[in-house]
Amino acid sequence: ALKSTEDSFIGFGEAYFSWVEPGAIKAWKQHLKMTMNLVVPVGTVRFIFCDLYSLAFREENIGAVSYARLTVPPGVWFGFQGISDTQSLVLNLANMPHDPAEVKRKSRGEIKFYWGDKE
Repeated sequence: ALKSTEDSFIGFGEAYFSWVEPGAIKAWKQHLKMTMNLVVPVGTVRFIFCDLYSLAFREENIGAVSYARLTVPPGVWFGFQGISDTQSLVLNLANMPHDPAEVKRKSRGEIKFYWGDKE
């Protein structure tokens, strides 16, 4: 998932897991300081990244369809959706311990994105 010798490794603060139910959508969040390294060892998750200035969206699906790691720097708005028929598991290898004061949140309706028929 991540080696300390990679350019994307900028320190370790904590690792935490989050289960995602099939079709469940968790959106929107922006970390102000944390760099996330996201891995999906079980199932498949669709990640949507948003640039609020241009309202441009980028989609990445990782997990059983494509084992990969997504490195998300601070300042990026994102949401995600379980797209497997069973639960998916997201692992975040973060560069700092969780701090609720460094996270901004918006409701799903505040950033207009069509999540599709799995919504």
